[in-house]
Amino acid sequence: MTAEPTAAETTAGPLWRDRNFSTFWAGQALGQFGAQLGQLALPVLAVVMLHASEFEVGVLNAAGLAAFLAVGLPAGAWVDRWLKRRTMITADLLRMAAMAAVPVLWWSGGLEIWHLYLVAGIVGTATVFFDVAYQSYVPVLVASPQVREANSKLEATAQIARIGGPAAGGALLAVVSAPVLFVGEAAGYLLSAVFLARTRDSEVRAPAAARRPLPVEIREGLSFVVRHPLISRIAACTGGMNFSGMLMYTMMPLLVLRNLGLGPQGMGLIMTVGAAGGLLGAVAAPRLAARIGEGTVIPVCALVSSVFLLLVPFAGTVPEPGVALALLLISEFGFGFSVLVYNIMQLTMRQRVCPPRLLGRMNASIRFAVWGVMPLAALASGYLGEHLGLVPTMLIGAAGSFLATAPVLFSPLRRMRTLPDEVLEYGAADRA
Repeated sequence: MTAEPTAAETTAGPLWRDRNFSTFWAGQALGQFGAQLGQLALPVLAVVMLHASEFEVGVLNAAGLAAFLAVGLPAGAWVDRWLKRRTMITADLLRMAAMAAVPVLWWSGGLEIWHLYLVAGIVGTATVFFDVAYQSYVPVLVASPQVREANSKLEATAQIARIGGPAAGGALLAVVSAPVLFVGEAAGYLLSAVFLARTRDSEVRAPAAARRPLPVEIREGLSFVVRHPLISRIAACTGGMNFSGMLMYTMMPLLVLRNLGLGPQGMGLIMTVGAAGGLLGAVAAPRLAARIGEGTVIPVCALVSSVFLLLVPFAGTVPEPGVALALLLISEFGFGFSVLVYNIMQLTMRQRVCPPRLLGRMNASIRFAVWGVMPLAALASGYLGEHLGLVPTMLIGAAGSFLATAPVLFSPLRRMRTLPDEVLEYGAADRA
């Protein structure tokens, strides 16, 4: 893919005054709010209304994430060939249609757990393409010095949506049934597509003659990730953290809704508080990076997030539901804060050091590595949950998260005040 300089690149003024970025920003905020309604509705529908078992919950989570393993790598090469904004619009419309099918099936009396598997699979596949295009689109839309600010703004509003969405969903579930919330999620995807259609950029397709065979392009993206001295460590850490976190969070709805009896409102409150921590982390990320170092903050936040994860299995052993809820709220807030700082800084680093022509394949390779392990972890969590129990499964996940921090904890990132620039780091990686 090639792109001419956009207006943002030539003026490089404040992003909040850039109408084009503001249109994109508003659409993503509205889309995220609608999506969060479904994030609460799906586990409530499966666990409370369809009475899913531990293994069925594991399969449901795996179905939503399997596409990252199945099509994650070719998605990057395809996205590098396609126009990113058009790819995101198509993905939004597919997700809207899939989510709208859930309430239709429910009201017709035919909804079964396998329908949720299918919907989760369709949405997950569309999300693979949307996310790869989305992460590769920010450097096209804004100037290179504004990438960190753009990521911070986008993550901040995403966290605001994650605060308001579950809170609104929990309140709505007191008066409506869970399938109704899927209408809200479908509307969110539609709004995202509409605002994307109104966003303008100057991206153009690379000429077909410049394309190489798909396996060659996929290998080039993988090679860049594996050979890069910093991105390879980020991928190893994030993949390990995601596997461990999925072992734990697959069982979270069963712990909250069934074992602790906190209900959908309790689940919504936990998600909201976690998102509030994430919002604070998104806002604080630039200041933390400036204070302790852009590179240093990455391993520090990885380690801190693992500490907060330990509170989740401990909450499962507390007999008093109120105390357990308090522990889960503290855990989610601290975990949300540290993970958002980690994500913003490592994403900013990846976008800075990767050549534009490789952005889609680099992001897809990362997603394949760090999200591809998650459906496997979800299935493992369902199996372990049925055979060992919820708390032992969560303890295994918490222990694994500490081990996963090693690649970044023992790396040059720990002493790096400033992240490298694109030309220097890519050249160094290419010579490695």
